[in-house]
Amino acid sequence: MNVELHNIWEFEVVAKECTEYVGKYMNSIQYKVDSERAVDKCTVFLSTSCSLKRDGRDAWIFNIHDTLLSTMPYYKKHHFGGEKLNMSSLEEWQSKAKETALEHTLKLFNDLKGRGMHIILVSSRREQLRTATIDNLVDVGFHGWTSLIQRGPSDEYKEVQKYKADIRKQLIEQGYHIWGIVGDQWSSIKGLPTAKRTFKLPNLMYYVS
Repeated sequence: MNVELHNIWEFEVVAKECTEYVGKYMNSIQYKVDSERAVDKCTVFLSTSCSLKRDGRDAWIFNIHDTLLSTMPYYKKHHFGGEKLNMSSLEEWQSKAKETALEHTLKLFNDLKGRGMHIILVSSRREQLRTATIDNLVDVGFHGWTSLIQRGPSDEYKEVQKYKADIRKQLIEQGYHIWGIVGDQWSSIKGLPTAKRTFKLPNLMYYVS
């Protein structure tokens, strides 16, 4: 819980005594309820405080990992974060394009699309996973986004927070009004420039700095 509250930073694995709890939470109704509540806050913001410019440049940013697509099946096989991440293993699994949609964010995605907003997907996945990522997103119901931005060779050694903040800076320079960001990691939503509002989804399985 202290990780989720951002009181503990930069851990590599979930503590052994916590893996059972993490597994139970991520498979629980409570995880779904907590995620849905976060998405409900997005909807309230859109309905009450989001005065769109309607100039063709209104935008919303989504992370992909455990924001649109679930990596829980992979982490379930690896003790819900209790093993140090093997990136080659994770990328091999992702290349199969079998991740499932997170229904609460799929609903929000379609709501934003219906409001005429540009949906921009910003992921720390490497560029070689682009085809698999697109196939996976489309297969589970996501389509109609404006841009999918993935980590290129020049971004390899950037911390995720710096990489994503740089992308937001570029988008703003291109004239986009970024009304919201939804992500499961603090590194996806912290840093400047940022959006009008940011929304953090629960994820106890790993931490990305």
